[in-house]
Amino acid sequence: MGKIKILRAVTIGLLLSLLWGMAPLDSAQAATFESRTAPDGRQYKLYVPNGYTPGTPVPLVVMLHGCTQDPDQFAAGTQMNQVAERENFLVAYPTQPSSANLNKCWNWFETRHQARGGGEPASIVGVVNHIKGSYTVDGSRVHVAGLSAGGAMSVILGATYPDVFTSIGVGAGLEYQAATSVTGAYMAMNYGGPDPVKQGEAAYRAMGSYARVVPVIVFHGTADYTVRPINGDQVISQWARTNDMAADGNGIDDKPDTTQPGAVPNGRTYTKYLYQNGAGNVVMEKVIVDGMGHAWSGGSTAGSYTDPQGPDASGMMWQFFQSRR
Repeated sequence: MGKIKILRAVTIGLLLSLLWGMAPLDSAQAATFESRTAPDGRQYKLYVPNGYTPGTPVPLVVMLHGCTQDPDQFAAGTQMNQVAERENFLVAYPTQPSSANLNKCWNWFETRHQARGGGEPASIVGVVNHIKGSYTVDGSRVHVAGLSAGGAMSVILGATYPDVFTSIGVGAGLEYQAATSVTGAYMAMNYGGPDPVKQGEAAYRAMGSYARVVPVIVFHGTADYTVRPINGDQVISQWARTNDMAADGNGIDDKPDTTQPGAVPNGRTYTKYLYQNGAGNVVMEKVIVDGMGHAWSGGSTAGSYTDPQGPDASGMMWQFFQSRR
């Protein structure tokens, strides 16, 4: 009998220790970076930070890689996961397979991918909805950013789904409908797209009944010979027109209200341009990095198409995003 009592006591003690050691169901969980598949077959990787707690809404940042890249390369290069771990938000990296584009580019230059309700924009929104079905996402803080073709697609998403994406980040991208063919894409990349005022009006029409002011932050290098710097200027001019129309002429234009010079210690100099609405609130930012080529500014060489000497685009984008909702 004494042995039985001892065994029972040990068993109860083990059970209690296990129960005490178990985290509550709604507690924070270990960080993960895993592959997932949306209902339409779109694959993506999702970073869930250590601080995420089910039931507590957190922001979501969608990151769109550039041509020849994949989610792992883009995550390593941008280091957005590290920002997410520090600031506690989710990061999604949709995959563009070579079956959709030989170079894995988002097809920003094809008309069927420039409108709401179909093509790649709808598929990327499908990724957002898939994540919302499994995680507690703050729908008022869903942002999208991208590099090159991914930056151009971010512009399209801002115009076609302003009800989904709170704000957008554009690294070395192009204005809305900068091109509608492969030939036109190369022309736009080298010489800029059509009149950004007209493209701004087209983007406003694409918003339809969901029209609203979409905060935009742009990064571009002065030595970008793949997507020429004129394109960064045109993204701002296009969105100035789009946002001004969405705000019923609230004084938003492409003339900066504030210009701020900056420099990275032992790195590149840059200039930040701030654009305000009629109430004095910053709705757009443009960061022009001196001497930077076609790259994600401030990124890590662990990925591709990065410039570690530039200002930290990931950190600066997050600061811009979190102050607007």
